[in-house]
Amino acid sequence: MPDYVDEEISRKSYDPQIMRRLLRYMIPYWAPILSCIVLLFLITVGNLLTPYLMKLAIDNYLFKITAQSVSGITRISIIYLIITVATGIMNYIQIYVLQYTGQRIIYGMREEIFSHIENMPLGFFDKNPVGRLVTRVTNDTDTINEMYTSVVVNLFRDAFMLIGIAVAMLLLNYKLALVAIAFLPIVIILTILYRKWATEAYRLVRVKLARINAFLSEHIMGMRLIQIFHRERPKQQEFEAIDEEYYDANMKQIKVFAVFRPAMDVIYSLTLAAILWVGGGDVIRNVLEFGVLYAFVNYTMQFFQPIYEMAEKYDILQAAMAAAERIFMLLDQKSAIEDPPEPLALDHVKGEVEFKNVWFAYNDEDWVLKDVSFHIEPGQTVALVGHTGAGKTSIINLLSRFYDIQEGQILIDGIDIRDVRQADLRRHIGVVLQDVFLFTGDIKSNIRLNEEGISEQKIKEVASYVNADRFIEKLPKKYDEPVMERGATLSAGQRQLLAFARALAFDPEILVLDEATANIDTETEALIQDALEKLSRGRTTIVIAHRLSTIQHADKIIVLHKGHIREEGTHQQLLAKRGIYYALYQLQYKNMEAKAAAE
Repeated sequence: MPDYVDEEISRKSYDPQIMRRLLRYMIPYWAPILSCIVLLFLITVGNLLTPYLMKLAIDNYLFKITAQSVSGITRISIIYLIITVATGIMNYIQIYVLQYTGQRIIYGMREEIFSHIENMPLGFFDKNPVGRLVTRVTNDTDTINEMYTSVVVNLFRDAFMLIGIAVAMLLLNYKLALVAIAFLPIVIILTILYRKWATEAYRLVRVKLARINAFLSEHIMGMRLIQIFHRERPKQQEFEAIDEEYYDANMKQIKVFAVFRPAMDVIYSLTLAAILWVGGGDVIRNVLEFGVLYAFVNYTMQFFQPIYEMAEKYDILQAAMAAAERIFMLLDQKSAIEDPPEPLALDHVKGEVEFKNVWFAYNDEDWVLKDVSFHIEPGQTVALVGHTGAGKTSIINLLSRFYDIQEGQILIDGIDIRDVRQADLRRHIGVVLQDVFLFTGDIKSNIRLNEEGISEQKIKEVASYVNADRFIEKLPKKYDEPVMERGATLSAGQRQLLAFARALAFDPEILVLDEATANIDTETEALIQDALEKLSRGRTTIVIAHRLSTIQHADKIIVLHKGHIREEGTHQQLLAKRGIYYALYQLQYKNMEAKAAAE
C-alpha cells in the first residue's frame, strides 16, 4: 500500500503563532466583534438572573404566602418574561452579527489566497495538485470560519458564564459553592486527559482521510485505464483496505468522546447529588432556604454546559489549526518570478526576439536548454522543430517568463524581459496551445476573456477572420452558445479556431503556436492553415510543429536536439544539409506514404 505524504496534518493542536495570524484577520472587524462580546456579556447576565428570580419567587412568595404574594409573583413573572425576550433578541442579533462578520473575514481570506495563487509561476503548479489548491480556498477557509463563529467569540461567553456562576454561588451560599468547586479538579484532570487522547485520535483520522482522498483522486482520474484493463476488483479491494483503516481511526475517536461525555455526566451527577445532600439537609434543618438550593441546581446545570460543548469546540480548534497551517504555508510561498523594483516601459513592441546564451533547467542542473542563441527579426515566422524533449516548449515558456532562466538573456526589442513587468510582457505575446482550454460560459466570453474593451463587433470580426464563424453561426445561440467545462461539447478543431480568435482579439505583436494543427481532421486543418496564415501577417510568429509539412514556408526553421540548436535555415537549406531536419522529414514522408498505402 502506498505511503501517502501526510500534508494534511498540523503537528500542534494549538499553535500560538498561527492563532495570532488568524486573529489579525479579525482586527478590521473589531467593532462588530466587540459588540458581539458585549451582547454575550448581557446575555450571560440575563441567564444568571433567571435562577435568582426563581429563588426570590420561591423563598419570598411561594413558601411565605402573604397578601403581597400574588402581586410579587406577577412582578417577578413580568421581569422574567422581559429578561427572556430581551436575551432572545440579543442572542439573535449576536448570532447574526457574528456569522456575518465571520463570512466577511473568510471572504477576504479567500480573495487573498486566490490572488496569491494567480500570481504564482507555472513551476508552482507543477508541484501542487489542483485538488490541493482548491481545498485551500474552499474547505480550509470554511473550517477557519467555523472557528471564528463557534470558538473564538464564544470563549468569552463561556468565561463570562463560568465566572458569573462562581460569583453567584459564592454570594448565595459559600458552603454549597465550596461543595460544587470541590469537583472542579476532577473536571480539569479529565479535560487534560481528553485533550491528549483526542489529539492523537484526531491526527490518526486526518492521516487516514488524506490517504482516502489521495487514492480517490488518483483512481477516479484513471478510471478509463482501470476499466480498460479490468482492474475494478483489485482496486476495490485496495480501497476497502484504506477505507477500513479510516473506519478504525474514526471508531477510536468516537471511543474517546464516548468516554469523555459519560464521565462528565457522572461528575455532574455527583456534583448535583452532593449539593442536594448538603443543601437538602440544611433545608430540612431550616438553615437554608429552598430557593437557594433550587438556584444552585440551576447554576450547576449551566456550569457544566460549556464543559459539555468543550469537546466539540476542541475538535473545531484542531481542525482550524491544521487548516490555517496549510493556508499560511501556501501564502508564505514566495513567487520565484518577481517583477523588477523599477520596471522598464514596454509600450510599443516591434516584435524582435533574441535568445543570448540561454541555459535553463527545471530542476537543479538537469539542463533542458544549453547555451541556446538565436535571433528573430520583427514580422518573421520562425519554426522550432526537434524530437520530444528537445526543449521547444521550454523556449515559449521562457519567452512569456513563466519560468526564469539560470544563465543568459532573453530580449524583446533589445530589452531584457526580466527588466519589465510580467503583465506588460505577456500583453504583447499571444499563445495558442495544442490543448486548448475553454472556460465554462459562452462562446463570446471565451474569446474576450472578460476584457470589456473587446466589443461584440470585434469578436465577430476576429471569428470571421480565422474561419471560426463557420461553425459558430450554426450553433443554436451562436455567440451566446453555452460552453461546458473545458469545451467538452466542441470538437478539437472548433476549440482550436476559438483559440485563434482569442489570440487575434487581443492583437499581440508576437504570436506563439504550440503544435496548433495536431490531431485535427483534414477539412478543419484547411481552415486552420488559412487562419494561421492570416494570423501571422504583420506579426512575429513562433511555431512549434511536429508535422514538418505545415512549416515549409517559414522564414527560418530552428532544429533543436537535446537542448542544443543543431541546425538553422529555411526548409530548402536544411534539406540540402542532409542533417537532423532532413532525417526528420524523410521519416515523416515515409510514414505518410505507408499510411496512404494502407488506406
